[in-house]
Amino acid sequence: MENCFIQNNSLIKISDRSIEYFLENDTNDYTSVNWRETDKEKLLKIRFKNIDWQHDKLNMYGKEVYLPRYSAWYGDSGKPYTYSGLTLQPKKWNKGLLYIKHKIEEVTKIHFNSVLLNWYRDGEDYINWHADNEKELGENPIIASVNFGEIRDFVIRKNDKSEKITIPLKHGTLLIMRGEMQHFWQHSVPKRKKVKEARFNLTFRDINH
Repeated sequence: MENCFIQNNSLIKISDRSIEYFLENDTNDYTSVNWRETDKEKLLKIRFKNIDWQHDKLNMYGKEVYLPRYSAWYGDSGKPYTYSGLTLQPKKWNKGLLYIKHKIEEVTKIHFNSVLLNWYRDGEDYINWHADNEKELGENPIIASVNFGEIRDFVIRKNDKSEKITIPLKHGTLLIMRGEMQHFWQHSVPKRKKVKEARFNLTFRDINH
């Protein structure tokens, strides 16, 4: 696993611009919206210009439970992704996402054909312990995780819970998971109630069916 922080001023501007790109819409001023109070019905009425955000839900014990974050799946045609009982069909790449993808590929020297976007509106949004070990990712997947917005803790632990590591991911941070990490480690983004601003995480993947 590698962690690198973008310090070049021009790249910081790109990171700032990325947040605007994710939230630009024809309905309201994204800087003044209380996104915490924007439920699924309100979200559907907002015409985002660049990202088709969704509030996905799971069926747990006979009840529908919405995920504690918004998400979107983009990628090459014919590259669906299934996790936690959800099967996501890729939306077509747009210029902004392709720009970020190409920048990451310059650093990693790896080609990616898909990206999962997660929007954590504030510290109340989170993702539980899991490993990215779905079969379509391959045996030892390389996943490039780029982060924009508020600092959030990225926590990893061994499967037997014998070791835990916390990595604060800052605005413009690129973290790369590779090798056998998904076999022996889990990761999460836990709740942080003191965090009031949004964080966007894009995990670039190579789907191979």
